[in-house]
Amino acid sequence: MPTDVVVPTLGESITEATVGEWLKQPGDSVEADEIIASLETDKVAVEVPAPTAGVLGEILAQEGDDVEVGAVLARIEAGGEGAAKTAAPKADKAEAAEDEDGSAEAEDSADEAAGGDDSASDALSPAVKKLLAEHDLDPSSIKGTGKGGRLLKEDVKRAVSGGAAKKSAGGAGETKTKIEDTAPAGAVDSRPLTKAAAGAGRNEERKRMTRLRQTIAKRLKEAQNTAAMLTTFNDVDMSAVMKARDQYKDMFEKKHGVRLGFMSFFTKACALALKDVPAVNASIEGDEIVYRDYADIGIAVSSPGGLVVPILKDADKLSFADTEKAIGDFGRRARDGELKLEELQGGTFTISNGGVFGSLLSTPILNPPQSGVLGMHRIEERPVVVDGEIVIRPMMYLALSYDHRIVDGREAVTFLVRVKEAIEDPTRLVLDL
Repeated sequence: MPTDVVVPTLGESITEATVGEWLKQPGDSVEADEIIASLETDKVAVEVPAPTAGVLGEILAQEGDDVEVGAVLARIEAGGEGAAKTAAPKADKAEAAEDEDGSAEAEDSADEAAGGDDSASDALSPAVKKLLAEHDLDPSSIKGTGKGGRLLKEDVKRAVSGGAAKKSAGGAGETKTKIEDTAPAGAVDSRPLTKAAAGAGRNEERKRMTRLRQTIAKRLKEAQNTAAMLTTFNDVDMSAVMKARDQYKDMFEKKHGVRLGFMSFFTKACALALKDVPAVNASIEGDEIVYRDYADIGIAVSSPGGLVVPILKDADKLSFADTEKAIGDFGRRARDGELKLEELQGGTFTISNGGVFGSLLSTPILNPPQSGVLGMHRIEERPVVVDGEIVIRPMMYLALSYDHRIVDGREAVTFLVRVKEAIEDPTRLVLDL
């Protein structure tokens, strides 16, 4: 009797996803817990394992289809006999077509026949594919150490660091994969569409928005439509933080095993300021204002699918070392697509560092239902007046966007001043002043 492959539980408040990619095709042999498909949710990619060993039978949800939690994606037939039965007709079909005219149809059929081959590169997880694409690597040049020779993320990292991996032969001129125009409205597929010829040297490329990008767009527009958003600015002298970092970074890394960066200073400064100005840490729910005595700070990080904001729970209680470790871990797992859904939910305040991309000044958009977001920018040496003299100091512009429905201008300015004071005199962070 066939076993159903169903959409797993995706996390609190997430009821549906989009089929991103099938890593196995009907007739392919699968092992229990082997990843056979990936789903895209509003926040992260989710891998779908095979519930049992056998042969993949009918696929009920195609790539790009929207599916609800509990829906049947495919069925797995018991035993391995089905694989041989399915592969044989495919091979015969390929052979016949090749004898007939050697056309592209024959090549396609032959490719299908090869699909039953249980090689190391037969099923790559989304995380592995992202790493391969990021470094433009040929998966066949890397030895897989997973079950059945499956290629793991650690194998790719090891090959990259050891210089053993080979570049993909496709290169920039590789033909784009075509996605059928008959896909349902709102369907998501991360693969690019074929480039449309629009005259010599004038090409266009269309890509469907991923579910994550759709969610980002929806939430940002929701923030503009709902909140009375306003931004206040200040600048901060980074001299003291840079001096402290230069003085203690080696000792810090030796003791804690992590580098001392600027984000931990700003995270601690914001946590301190949120205590002094609780309205920035609050949110509106109906006709009530919810105030909080804790600080769950979201740290905006880049991922291949777009900007994600993992939450640093109880940031006000974490040490500098714990803060740096958590932020570094968020960044790594965001790039590899390994963040968990629960890590992206909640949050009372957000920090976005556009300075890493070279931004000088910006007005960040709120992350609903939060009432405040701090924008950091690049450090730039500028002339400033100190004690009546013009001196050169490393300066950074800070921007606080806030919901004016709940945060008054005085409170917003006070919050930003508290952050400025803590950064220009880091001793305040230690003494809780």
